[in-house]
Amino acid sequence: MSLRASAKHGLTLSRRIMDGIIESLQTDDDWLYQPHDKANHALWVIGHLALADDMFATLFRPDSGREPAGYKELFWFGSEPSSDRSKYPPIDEVLSYFRERRENLLNVLDNLSDEEFEAAGPPEDSGGPMAGAPTMGHAFYFANYHEGVHTGQLTVCHRGLGNPPLFKPENVPAGDGV
Repeated sequence: MSLRASAKHGLTLSRRIMDGIIESLQTDDDWLYQPHDKANHALWVIGHLALADDMFATLFRPDSGREPAGYKELFWFGSEPSSDRSKYPPIDEVLSYFRERRENLLNVLDNLSDEEFEAAGPPEDSGGPMAGAPTMGHAFYFANYHEGVHTGQLTVCHRGLGNPPLFKPENVPAGDGV
């Protein structure tokens, strides 16, 4: 499997798992549930991941960016989740942006030239999450990893809300060790 195909598979798989958690969120209280007051809640995570997908896409296609007014203040680095529902846009709006930005990111990935995908990544001393990446295409791996970190946070919320595990032993093929 090529690096590009592997990156696309990872982004698709991580989103499928996140969608399983999203499906279990039934009320505003579910979306704002925090296992402790410093934890991220689902609404913050979804808005944050949407902005991250937008940022990764604009590394390659700046004109593909779309950032709703006020989202950085609510969902980007340095912001803190609030339990006050009135501080946030409607959940459906944030979800729509979340889904549209992943579709955009996958479209950017599909349409990159090999030269763009394989261009040298930033040097180790450049700072930031991409520092030392062998190629710019590794941005898609970081996007997948980033989503996995936040998916882990939301699995704690998912279980804290009393939901069963997303993956049950009978649904995991023998020998997978999951």
